[in-house]
Amino acid sequence: MSRSFTSLRVGSAILPALVAAMLVHQPARAGETYRDLNHNGRQDVYENPAAPTARRVDDLLRQMTLEEKVALMLHGTLAAEKGSGIGVGTAYDKSAAQAQLARGVNSAITRLSPDARSFAEENNAIQRLAEATRLGIPVTISTDPRNHFQVTVGVSSASGGFSQWPETLGMAAIGDEKLVERFGRLVAAEYRAVGIHMALSPQADLYTEPRWPRGVATFGSDAATVSRLAGAYVRGFQGSPKGLVRSGVATVVKHWVGYGAEPEGFDGHNYYGRIARLDNESFSQHVAAFDGALAANSAGVMPTYVIANGVSIGGKPLPQVGAGFSKPLIEGLLRKTKNFGGIVISDWGITNTCMEPCKSPTAEKPQGYNIAMPWGVEDLSEEDRYALGANAGIDQFGGVDNPAPLLAAVKHGKVSLARVDEAARRVLKLKFELGLFDNPYVDVGQAGKVVGDPTTQAEADKAQRAAQVLLENRNALLPLAPGRKVWLSGVNAEAARAGGLTVVDTLDQADVALVRVATPFEVLHPNHFFGSRQHEGRLDFRADDEATKLVEKASAKVPTIVAVDLDRPAVLTAFKDKAAAIYGLFGASDAVLVDLVTGKAKSQGRLPFELPSSAKAVEEQHPGRPDDSVAPLYKRGDGIVLP
Repeated sequence: MSRSFTSLRVGSAILPALVAAMLVHQPARAGETYRDLNHNGRQDVYENPAAPTARRVDDLLRQMTLEEKVALMLHGTLAAEKGSGIGVGTAYDKSAAQAQLARGVNSAITRLSPDARSFAEENNAIQRLAEATRLGIPVTISTDPRNHFQVTVGVSSASGGFSQWPETLGMAAIGDEKLVERFGRLVAAEYRAVGIHMALSPQADLYTEPRWPRGVATFGSDAATVSRLAGAYVRGFQGSPKGLVRSGVATVVKHWVGYGAEPEGFDGHNYYGRIARLDNESFSQHVAAFDGALAANSAGVMPTYVIANGVSIGGKPLPQVGAGFSKPLIEGLLRKTKNFGGIVISDWGITNTCMEPCKSPTAEKPQGYNIAMPWGVEDLSEEDRYALGANAGIDQFGGVDNPAPLLAAVKHGKVSLARVDEAARRVLKLKFELGLFDNPYVDVGQAGKVVGDPTTQAEADKAQRAAQVLLENRNALLPLAPGRKVWLSGVNAEAARAGGLTVVDTLDQADVALVRVATPFEVLHPNHFFGSRQHEGRLDFRADDEATKLVEKASAKVPTIVAVDLDRPAVLTAFKDKAAAIYGLFGASDAVLVDLVTGKAKSQGRLPFELPSSAKAVEEQHPGRPDDSVAPLYKRGDGIVLP
């Protein structure tokens, strides 16, 4: 887990006013009082800020061609200049963006991580390109999470100067709805400052398979806790308990539903991880975890990649296809049963074709960028995949920017014009609600003040301190007195000195040892794009592990504090009788860890999931059921709060 940390601070009290102040009104032509988006020299209804949203949407739809409506149903990627194939970099490829806009695709994810001022400039440049198109439809710019510690390409982004908070698992360890809502409001202000409008989060997935690598971005293993905190997250980002406000950020709660229940923890981005194993009882808990986000009127929902095996709805087994192709899960359970009225955005690449390097890559022929997740419909044509997804209830297909296959499906009668209009209406309505038609531009100068404002990072630092979990404190070793001689491993010496400790070079000189280690993992699928980047496999510290030998060596000499970064539920049995103190960490800088061990701050966290006692117990638990391993070493909710 990355522990890079920058001392920045943010946090305004009047966020809507702050966001409004960041906007820079730029009419299409000098002297005009409205934006002439279709360049016809008169104000159309859709260009009139005073007109009701429904009328504006109707007016724009009447002016759109079928091709333009179909293109609204795609959510592409903003390519990077001299960057990776999936948009990682510091500036956009403007030619690629212009070509994408020419195809009518005006929703896209950003994976840039420049400084705030440059980010704002880049997003303004995209909006200027959009304004020059036939109807001037602005771009909805989305992002994966970028305010935490763990960064995985294609799943989360580097902070790039944004405030750095504990992982969402750390928020679950604290369990405070008000804090999560506050986090959402502050981060939403950062997003809007640089021109980001949509958060592809939160993850309301129930974390039931401990080996799963995506669990770090969830709120843990208890459905009620996940529901409660995911709802607070949505309220914070969107700006209101009732739903999205104009200055807010649209949330897309994910991944509907059952994503956290994959056998062996193999992730659904990969062909080998396309199946989730559940039963009706466990499935109901995974569904219940979404209730809070849905009650808060999340603007969007993203269906999961995986195929839910072992589940029936209304007595009928679910079709064995990914959730993005499952009408019972989207039109049935989500739309009708849960009364969801927002936009449904597929996860990325579900209509792509998974060729042999995608299914079975080798060292000679690795997966590379043949990224595709058409699980259960691999044998369908691309056109038919689009048709199946659209008819199941997908309004936007993520990670694609070629409208031709979907347009062909419409022209061949596989998708109705009414279905296209329904989806297009939802996409446009969201753009209007975000105020993008009236002004999509941001103040570049203000962006650098909001992203990097020290008061927000002060709040984020406070949350980091509270989110960690103290599991052992034998003989009241903690807190350490100032000046104690400490031997370090995995902890920055400057952070320790700044925290008042005396750093020594050898264990023989030390009063105490402070050792920071990562949860064990294996690279079991090195030739897969995501498998090579994800933490898979075992969770237990074994006798021949370097971390285990290190703790044994240190604890034989001096009392030893072990801090474990719990991106997954580690098996800590090897440490329990050797370490004098044990911390479970959920996103903390070394400076925060030192503050905790010296008593300058107090951890408040409780475990958001159980920690199993052995590898065997992990292997024997059910992937769909929460906290069900035999004789867990620590139970969900465990944690010591020092007086």
